[in-house]
Amino acid sequence: MPEKDFWLALSLCLLYSFTFLGNVIILAVIKVEQHLHEPMYYFLAMLVATDLSLPLSSVPTIISVHWLSWCSVILDVCVTEMFFIHTFGGVESGVLVAMAFDRFMAIRFPLHYATVLTHGVIGRTGAAVLLRSVGIVLPAPLLIKRLPFCHSNTLSHAYCLHQDAMRLACADTRVNSIYGLLVVTFVIVVDALLLLASSFLIFQAVLGITSWEETLKALNTCLSHICAVRLFYVPLVGMTVIHCFGKHLSPIVHTVIASTYLPLPPLLSSIVYSVRIKQTCQWIVQVFRGGRVGS
Repeated sequence: MPEKDFWLALSLCLLYSFTFLGNVIILAVIKVEQHLHEPMYYFLAMLVATDLSLPLSSVPTIISVHWLSWCSVILDVCVTEMFFIHTFGGVESGVLVAMAFDRFMAIRFPLHYATVLTHGVIGRTGAAVLLRSVGIVLPAPLLIKRLPFCHSNTLSHAYCLHQDAMRLACADTRVNSIYGLLVVTFVIVVDALLLLASSFLIFQAVLGITSWEETLKALNTCLSHICAVRLFYVPLVGMTVIHCFGKHLSPIVHTVIASTYLPLPPLLSSIVYSVRIKQTCQWIVQVFRGGRVGS
Protein backbone atom coordinates (compact mmCIF):
# COMPACT_ATOMS: atom_id res chain seq x y z
CA MET A 1 0.00 0.00 0.00
CA PRO A 2 1.11 3.64 -0.41
CA GLU A 3 3.53 4.92 2.20
CA LYS A 4 2.56 7.15 5.07
CA ASP A 5 1.83 10.80 4.35
CA PHE A 6 0.76 12.82 7.37
CA TRP A 7 -0.46 15.85 5.45
CA LEU A 8 -2.50 13.79 3.03
CA ALA A 9 -4.07 11.95 5.96
CA LEU A 10 -4.84 15.24 7.73
CA SER A 11 -6.38 16.64 4.53
CA LEU A 12 -8.52 13.52 4.17
CA CYS A 13 -9.66 13.82 7.79
CA LEU A 14 -10.77 17.39 7.16
CA LEU A 15 -12.35 16.42 3.84
CA TYR A 16 -14.44 13.65 5.35
CA SER A 17 -15.30 15.81 8.37
CA PHE A 18 -16.79 18.45 6.07
CA THR A 19 -18.50 15.71 4.03
CA PHE A 20 -20.00 14.24 7.18
CA LEU A 21 -21.07 17.63 8.53
CA GLY A 22 -22.64 18.78 5.26
CA ASN A 23 -24.63 15.60 4.71
CA VAL A 24 -25.77 15.38 8.34
CA ILE A 25 -27.05 18.97 8.13
CA ILE A 26 -29.07 18.09 5.02
CA LEU A 27 -30.57 15.05 6.76
CA ALA A 28 -31.39 17.19 9.82
CA VAL A 29 -33.09 19.84 7.68
CA ILE A 30 -35.17 17.22 5.85
CA LYS A 31 -36.20 15.70 9.18
CA VAL A 32 -37.06 19.00 10.87
CA GLU A 33 -38.79 20.84 8.02
CA GLN A 34 -42.24 19.30 7.62
CA HIS A 35 -42.85 20.71 4.15
CA LEU A 36 -39.79 18.80 2.91
CA HIS A 37 -41.49 15.51 3.74
CA GLU A 38 -42.25 14.66 0.12
CA PRO A 39 -40.89 12.09 -2.38
CA MET A 40 -38.14 14.27 -3.84
CA TYR A 41 -36.55 14.87 -0.44
CA TYR A 42 -37.04 11.29 0.74
CA PHE A 43 -34.97 10.15 -2.24
CA LEU A 44 -32.48 12.92 -1.45
CA ALA A 45 -32.22 11.57 2.10
CA MET A 46 -31.39 8.13 0.65
CA LEU A 47 -28.70 9.68 -1.52
CA VAL A 48 -27.26 11.63 1.42
CA ALA A 49 -27.21 8.49 3.61
CA THR A 50 -25.33 6.67 0.84
CA ASP A 51 -22.93 9.60 0.49
CA LEU A 52 -22.18 9.26 4.21
CA SER A 53 -21.68 5.49 4.01
CA LEU A 54 -19.56 5.26 0.86
CA PRO A 55 -16.54 7.26 2.12
CA LEU A 56 -16.89 5.64 5.55
CA SER A 57 -16.15 2.30 3.86
CA SER A 58 -12.69 3.43 2.80
CA VAL A 59 -11.60 6.51 4.76
CA PRO A 60 -10.57 4.61 7.95
CA THR A 61 -8.24 2.40 5.90
CA ILE A 62 -6.87 5.33 3.89
CA ILE A 63 -6.11 7.32 7.04
CA SER A 64 -4.55 4.26 8.71
CA VAL A 65 -2.22 3.79 5.73
CA HIS A 66 -1.16 7.43 5.38
CA TRP A 67 -1.20 8.44 9.04
CA LEU A 68 -0.43 5.28 11.04
CA SER A 69 1.76 3.74 8.34
CA TRP A 70 -0.20 0.50 8.09
CA CYS A 71 1.41 -1.49 5.29
CA SER A 72 -0.76 -4.60 5.26
CA VAL A 73 -4.37 -5.65 5.42
CA ILE A 74 -5.97 -9.01 6.23
CA LEU A 75 -7.76 -10.63 3.30
CA ASP A 76 -11.06 -10.82 5.21
CA VAL A 77 -10.86 -7.09 5.95
CA CYS A 78 -10.01 -6.41 2.32
CA VAL A 79 -12.98 -8.34 0.90
CA THR A 80 -15.32 -6.81 3.48
CA GLU A 81 -14.20 -3.31 2.55
CA MET A 82 -14.51 -4.24 -1.12
CA PHE A 83 -18.09 -5.43 -0.58
CA PHE A 84 -19.21 -2.22 1.12
CA ILE A 85 -17.48 0.11 -1.36
CA HIS A 86 -19.01 -1.58 -4.40
CA THR A 87 -22.39 -2.07 -2.69
CA PHE A 88 -22.78 1.58 -1.72
CA GLY A 89 -21.60 2.59 -5.18
CA GLY A 90 -24.38 0.47 -6.67
CA VAL A 91 -26.90 1.90 -4.21
CA GLU A 92 -25.96 5.47 -5.14
CA SER A 93 -26.33 4.68 -8.83
CA GLY A 94 -29.77 3.16 -8.21
CA VAL A 95 -30.94 6.08 -6.06
CA LEU A 96 -29.95 8.51 -8.82
CA VAL A 97 -32.17 6.55 -11.23
CA ALA A 98 -35.04 6.65 -8.71
CA MET A 99 -34.57 10.42 -8.33
CA ALA A 100 -34.71 10.81 -12.11
CA PHE A 101 -38.01 8.92 -12.19
CA ASP A 102 -39.27 11.12 -9.36
CA ARG A 103 -38.47 14.29 -11.35
CA PHE A 104 -40.10 12.85 -14.48
CA MET A 105 -43.31 12.06 -12.58
CA ALA A 106 -43.36 15.51 -10.95
CA ILE A 107 -42.98 17.30 -14.30
CA ARG A 108 -44.93 15.02 -16.64
CA PHE A 109 -47.76 13.90 -14.33
CA PRO A 110 -47.99 16.51 -11.52
CA LEU A 111 -51.60 15.63 -10.67
CA HIS A 112 -50.75 11.94 -10.10
CA TYR A 113 -47.37 12.58 -8.50
CA ALA A 114 -48.44 12.27 -4.86
CA THR A 115 -50.73 9.30 -5.48
CA VAL A 116 -48.10 7.29 -7.38
CA LEU A 117 -45.06 8.01 -5.21
CA THR A 118 -46.55 7.16 -1.83
CA HIS A 119 -44.49 6.43 1.28
CA GLY A 120 -44.90 2.71 0.64
CA VAL A 121 -43.69 2.97 -2.94
CA ILE A 122 -40.69 5.07 -1.88
CA GLY A 123 -39.79 2.60 0.87
CA ARG A 124 -40.06 -0.39 -1.45
CA THR A 125 -38.00 1.43 -4.07
CA GLY A 126 -35.23 2.10 -1.57
CA ALA A 127 -35.31 -1.52 -0.38
CA ALA A 128 -35.19 -2.79 -3.98
CA VAL A 129 -32.20 -0.56 -4.78
CA LEU A 130 -30.34 -1.83 -1.69
CA LEU A 131 -31.18 -5.50 -2.28
CA ARG A 132 -30.22 -5.27 -5.96
CA SER A 133 -26.82 -3.86 -5.09
CA VAL A 134 -26.17 -6.36 -2.28
CA GLY A 135 -27.30 -9.31 -4.40
CA ILE A 136 -25.18 -8.36 -7.40
CA VAL A 137 -22.03 -7.36 -5.50
CA LEU A 138 -21.96 -10.14 -2.86
CA PRO A 139 -20.49 -12.89 -5.11
CA ALA A 140 -17.56 -10.66 -6.16
CA PRO A 141 -15.66 -10.66 -2.82
CA LEU A 142 -16.48 -14.34 -2.35
CA LEU A 143 -14.89 -15.09 -5.72
CA ILE A 144 -11.84 -13.07 -4.69
CA LYS A 145 -11.50 -14.93 -1.40
CA ARG A 146 -11.20 -18.31 -3.15
CA LEU A 147 -8.13 -17.17 -5.13
CA PRO A 148 -4.53 -17.89 -4.05
CA PHE A 149 -2.15 -14.91 -3.77
CA CYS A 150 1.51 -15.73 -4.31
CA HIS A 151 2.81 -12.75 -6.30
CA SER A 152 3.47 -9.17 -5.21
CA ASN A 153 0.55 -8.23 -2.98
CA THR A 154 0.87 -4.46 -3.31
CA LEU A 155 -2.46 -2.77 -3.99
CA SER A 156 -2.68 0.25 -6.26
CA HIS A 157 -4.80 2.15 -3.73
CA ALA A 158 -5.03 2.39 0.04
CA TYR A 159 -8.35 0.51 -0.08
CA CYS A 160 -9.57 -2.68 -1.71
CA LEU A 161 -11.36 -2.76 -5.06
CA HIS A 162 -12.36 -5.90 -6.95
CA GLN A 163 -10.29 -5.29 -10.07
CA ASP A 164 -7.26 -4.24 -8.02
CA ALA A 165 -7.28 -7.32 -5.77
CA MET A 166 -8.04 -9.65 -8.69
CA ARG A 167 -4.86 -8.77 -10.57
CA LEU A 168 -2.72 -9.91 -7.61
CA ALA A 169 -3.96 -13.50 -7.78
CA CYS A 170 -1.71 -16.24 -9.18
CA ALA A 171 -4.59 -18.31 -10.58
CA ASP A 172 -7.06 -18.15 -13.43
CA THR A 173 -9.25 -15.08 -12.85
CA ARG A 174 -11.48 -15.36 -15.92
CA VAL A 175 -14.55 -16.08 -13.78
CA ASN A 176 -13.82 -12.99 -11.67
CA SER A 177 -13.26 -10.86 -14.78
CA ILE A 178 -16.48 -12.03 -16.42
CA TYR A 179 -18.49 -11.52 -13.25
CA GLY A 180 -16.95 -8.09 -12.69
CA LEU A 181 -17.90 -7.12 -16.24
CA LEU A 182 -21.46 -8.34 -15.65
CA VAL A 183 -21.71 -6.28 -12.45
CA VAL A 184 -20.52 -3.15 -14.25
CA THR A 185 -22.96 -3.84 -17.11
CA PHE A 186 -26.04 -4.52 -15.00
CA VAL A 187 -25.42 -1.72 -12.50
CA ILE A 188 -23.39 1.15 -13.91
CA VAL A 189 -24.12 0.78 -17.65
CA VAL A 190 -27.84 -0.03 -17.29
CA ASP A 191 -28.33 2.78 -14.77
CA ALA A 192 -26.46 5.20 -17.05
CA LEU A 193 -28.75 4.25 -19.96
CA LEU A 194 -31.82 4.66 -17.74
CA LEU A 195 -30.57 8.08 -16.66
CA LEU A 196 -30.04 9.11 -20.28
CA ALA A 197 -33.51 7.90 -21.22
CA SER A 198 -35.09 9.67 -18.24
CA SER A 199 -33.20 12.88 -19.07
CA PHE A 200 -34.60 12.76 -22.60
CA LEU A 201 -38.15 12.18 -21.29
CA ILE A 202 -37.79 14.97 -18.72
CA PHE A 203 -36.49 17.37 -21.37
CA GLN A 204 -39.37 16.38 -23.65
CA ALA A 205 -41.86 16.97 -20.83
CA VAL A 206 -40.30 20.36 -20.03
CA LEU A 207 -40.63 21.44 -23.66
CA GLY A 208 -44.33 20.58 -23.46
CA ILE A 209 -44.91 23.16 -20.71
CA THR A 210 -46.54 26.25 -22.20
CA SER A 211 -45.60 28.71 -19.45
CA TRP A 212 -42.02 30.01 -19.65
CA GLU A 213 -42.00 30.59 -15.89
CA GLU A 214 -43.09 27.01 -15.20
CA THR A 215 -40.47 25.76 -17.66
CA LEU A 216 -37.68 27.54 -15.77
CA LYS A 217 -39.06 26.24 -12.48
CA ALA A 218 -39.07 22.66 -13.81
CA LEU A 219 -35.51 22.98 -15.10
CA ASN A 220 -34.41 24.42 -11.76
CA THR A 221 -35.75 21.39 -9.89
CA CYS A 222 -33.69 19.11 -12.17
CA LEU A 223 -30.46 21.12 -11.97
CA SER A 224 -29.25 19.71 -8.65
CA HIS A 225 -29.99 16.16 -9.81
CA ILE A 226 -27.98 16.70 -13.00
CA CYS A 227 -25.07 17.94 -10.87
CA ALA A 228 -25.34 14.88 -8.60
CA VAL A 229 -25.29 12.54 -11.62
CA ARG A 230 -22.18 14.25 -12.97
CA LEU A 231 -20.49 14.12 -9.57
CA PHE A 232 -21.06 10.36 -9.53
CA TYR A 233 -20.12 9.41 -13.08
CA VAL A 234 -17.34 11.89 -13.95
CA PRO A 235 -15.00 10.79 -11.09
CA LEU A 236 -15.87 7.15 -11.82
CA VAL A 237 -14.94 7.46 -15.49
CA GLY A 238 -11.91 9.63 -14.67
CA MET A 239 -10.61 7.13 -12.12
CA THR A 240 -11.03 4.28 -14.63
CA VAL A 241 -9.24 6.18 -17.41
CA ILE A 242 -6.32 7.15 -15.16
CA HIS A 243 -6.05 3.60 -13.82
CA CYS A 244 -5.92 2.18 -17.37
CA PHE A 245 -4.00 4.83 -19.29
CA GLY A 246 -2.22 6.92 -16.66
CA LYS A 247 0.68 4.60 -15.87
CA HIS A 248 3.15 7.34 -16.83
CA LEU A 249 1.76 9.80 -14.27
CA SER A 250 3.52 10.53 -11.00
CA PRO A 251 2.66 8.15 -8.11
CA ILE A 252 1.63 11.22 -6.13
CA VAL A 253 -1.09 11.95 -8.71
CA HIS A 254 -2.42 8.38 -8.43
CA THR A 255 -2.35 8.55 -4.63
CA VAL A 256 -4.18 11.89 -4.39
CA ILE A 257 -6.82 10.96 -6.97
CA ALA A 258 -7.44 7.53 -5.44
CA SER A 259 -7.64 8.98 -1.92
CA THR A 260 -10.11 11.74 -2.84
CA TYR A 261 -12.15 9.69 -5.33
CA LEU A 262 -14.63 8.47 -2.70
CA PRO A 263 -14.94 11.33 -0.13
CA LEU A 264 -14.78 14.35 -2.48
CA PRO A 265 -17.92 13.81 -4.66
CA PRO A 266 -20.21 13.43 -1.59
CA LEU A 267 -18.83 16.72 -0.22
CA LEU A 268 -19.50 18.54 -3.50
CA SER A 269 -22.93 16.92 -3.72
CA SER A 270 -23.80 18.16 -0.22
CA ILE A 271 -22.77 21.67 -1.25
CA VAL A 272 -24.99 21.48 -4.35
CA TYR A 273 -28.03 20.38 -2.38
CA SER A 274 -27.33 22.82 0.46
CA VAL A 275 -27.51 25.67 -2.04
CA ARG A 276 -30.59 24.11 -3.64
CA ILE A 277 -32.47 23.80 -0.33
CA LYS A 278 -32.67 27.34 1.06
CA GLN A 279 -33.76 25.95 4.44
CA THR A 280 -30.28 24.46 4.83
CA CYS A 281 -28.62 27.88 4.81
CA GLN A 282 -31.26 29.24 7.21
CA TRP A 283 -30.74 26.24 9.49
CA ILE A 284 -26.97 26.81 9.61
CA VAL A 285 -27.43 30.51 10.39
CA GLN A 286 -29.88 29.68 13.19
CA VAL A 287 -27.48 27.14 14.70
CA PHE A 288 -24.58 29.60 14.77
CA ARG A 289 -26.83 32.30 16.22
CA GLY A 290 -27.95 29.92 18.95
CA GLY A 291 -31.58 29.97 17.88
CA ARG A 292 -33.98 27.06 17.68
CA VAL A 293 -34.45 25.34 14.36
CA GLY A 294 -37.82 26.06 12.90
CA SER A 295 -38.42 29.01 15.23
